Amino acid sequence: MKTTWRGIMAEYAPFFGSPDPDSIVTLQEGGTPLIPLERIAREFPVPVSLHAKFEGANPTGSFKDRGMTLAVSRAAARGARALICASTGNTSASAAAYGVRAGLRVFVVIPDGKISRGKLAQAIVHRATVIQVEGLFDQALSIVREVASTHPIALVNSVNPDRLEGQRSVAFEIVDQMGSAPDYHFLPVGNAGNITASWAGYRAYREAGRLSSALPRLMGVQAEGAAPIVLGHVVEKPETVASAIRIGNPASWQGALDAARDSGGTIFSVTDEEILEAYNLLASREGVFCEPASAASLAGCLKKARAGAFSGGESIVLTLTGHGLKDPDAVFRTQTSEIRVPARKEEVLAVLGFS
Repeated sequence: MKTTWRGIMAEYAPFFGSPDPDSIVTLQEGGTPLIPLERIAREFPVPVSLHAKFEGANPTGSFKDRGMTLAVSRAAARGARALICASTGNTSASAAAYGVRAGLRVFVVIPDGKISRGKLAQAIVHRATVIQVEGLFDQALSIVREVASTHPIALVNSVNPDRLEGQRSVAFEIVDQMGSAPDYHFLPVGNAGNITASWAGYRAYREAGRLSSALPRLMGVQAEGAAPIVLGHVVEKPETVASAIRIGNPASWQGALDAARDSGGTIFSVTDEEILEAYNLLASREGVFCEPASAASLAGCLKKARAGAFSGGESIVLTLTGHGLKDPDAVFRTQTSEIRVPARKEEVLAVLGFS
């Protein structure tokens, strides 16, 4: 990666129509680290090369910024004065930040009681108008799609093709960082835009002559309680600890199926217990703090490894979609509380084992 990162639209300008630099609305998103997970890899039945693409290092703490820079830049260039989105949290935070960066009003519609306070705080601090509806995400998305189709307001959910076009950049970066594509790429699947966009990114890079190795197998991971693609039908009341993928009717359903099929991969589900195991492993073994939905990628990879899916020597990348501070309450739901002692040195030394 370059010392000075300019944001994905500048860094990969030919893939985005070589935009006028003055038209780009950016917070210098992208350029996120590809972190080796050597300790966790040792727990696999066979040797593998395991890395995490940590999208929590984006400006608003999630991969959504990749698509939002493009969607907001183009909306502003077309004369939009306001943005709208439905969100379980990360999209609202990103839309609010990029919207204010562009000088636009932002309206976010969220399912009542189904958004973490960390994500809601971002939308509020950026002065977005937050509307809670008494329903699920899928209902919120249906509403904003109808509003945007009949009123002069730009929709910036992943149904907007500009969003998915921007999200392709994660594949560009992985290839640049590794020097080739991985053998397997595991991703959490909620609204399914990320797996769809990642596959498009790998193919676009190969077509441009920037990737000569084989394309990876895309492995999409849903939470068992919110797994409509795996089940083959809409889930009316999705439920999972991984709130960012608590979606019962993904907007990019067909794109996800196509990505998995065409890449030789699959889409499958893991339990909340498996997600929390992976969440804690990343934090306690590797020092990587991601939100629970992100950990679905590792949970899925571990599940496949334990089932004997790898023969040894494979290169594997996990997309970790968002930072752990997006959903800090998850820590306190799964971890023991701190040790409390009187304010005396002797008490602290006892805890340290020096008494």
